[in-house]
Amino acid sequence: MNRNPVIETDVAIIGAGTAGMSAYRAALEHTPRVLVIESGVYGTTCARVGCMPSKLLIAAAEAAHAVAGAVRFGVMAGPVAIDGRAVMARVRSERDRFVGFVVDAVQRWPAEHRLMGHARFIDDHTLQVGATQVRAQRVVIATGSRPNVPAAWRAALGDRLIVNDDVFEWTDLPRSVAVVGAGVIGLELAQALHRLGVRVRLYGRTERVGPLTDPALQSLARQVFAAELPMSTDLTQIEPRRDGDSVVVRATGRDGSVHEEPFEWLLATTGRRPNVDKLGLEHTTLPLDADGIPVHDRRSAQVADHPVFIAGDVNEDRPLLHEAADEGRIAGDNAGRFPDGRMRPRRAPLAVVFSEPQIALAGASHAELCASGVAFETGRASFDDQGRSRVMGRNQGTLHVYGEAGTGRFLGAEMLG
Repeated sequence: MNRNPVIETDVAIIGAGTAGMSAYRAALEHTPRVLVIESGVYGTTCARVGCMPSKLLIAAAEAAHAVAGAVRFGVMAGPVAIDGRAVMARVRSERDRFVGFVVDAVQRWPAEHRLMGHARFIDDHTLQVGATQVRAQRVVIATGSRPNVPAAWRAALGDRLIVNDDVFEWTDLPRSVAVVGAGVIGLELAQALHRLGVRVRLYGRTERVGPLTDPALQSLARQVFAAELPMSTDLTQIEPRRDGDSVVVRATGRDGSVHEEPFEWLLATTGRRPNVDKLGLEHTTLPLDADGIPVHDRRSAQVADHPVFIAGDVNEDRPLLHEAADEGRIAGDNAGRFPDGRMRPRRAPLAVVFSEPQIALAGASHAELCASGVAFETGRASFDDQGRSRVMGRNQGTLHVYGEAGTGRFLGAEMLG
């Protein structure tokens, strides 16, 4: 009689992205019986569709912008000519090189430590992966996240709707793109494409542009970016429709004004959703929050008192590369040493947006401090007339630092500059 194969392991890690790879290395410090399960292709979000390819596109945009702005320094560079095919060839070639490093690292793991397929919980300790059952003493969930796009838009626009993953498969730059979503990803890509000669408009439902929470800095960010980049923000409705091989975006402002514009593509940067919906968590006894994410302690990555840990973008805590690596290390270490778990201190929050001017948040944000009720004072420094900034011709923006009232203890900072 044929029986489906069963794998017994101490630690099963679902997902081989940044968090999963970090968890694997940490768990191996305690046991050789570690299995990493991956349902897609090897290569992290950062390397394939995130940090690295986006920075490659931004680097090309900065080069074009520098040439166009050279005249202010008395340097006559002539009209800028952008070869879209050459731009995207370099983006894709260097992207593939970075991905190759990640894939090579995984392929060096012992074959018995790798399993391809979609993992789904049968119970707290058992995963079904294709025809194989994996029985694990401990499990690390590191399944990441994916773009969250309204289903109605997908149905209406078909292949004219893309997400940031798709941008880096282009072989040439398009003529026009509507970027819907004025967060980090939308702002970076919209500005880069605009500087590379693509007709772009950035759309947002709120007034916010980027992640800044300080009202004064948000106001300045809107002013600075709107001076360069066509934007429609604080909208009550964004209604895209397909018109042949084009997308027409109808945007309605809070004042009732309506703007319609056609584009080749609609790039949806409307947030991301954690990959928990197909894990079969309903078959477990794990406590879940309202969004279906296992409730966990961020200092240990442990889900309640269960031998299950969660790390990376899937936990919706801080979706950043360095945070995913930290969380993976914490989760893998505690899964490996379970039940001798450890509480690990977390680094001070740090986030950077590679726009121009750049945006940075460190420590507690203005919004977090206001919500906490902590009394604080704000120190301000403008770059408008700062010497080095003027020398570079990049004298825009302001730094705000927040200190505890009475003690002066540094609490956080937000910066545009």
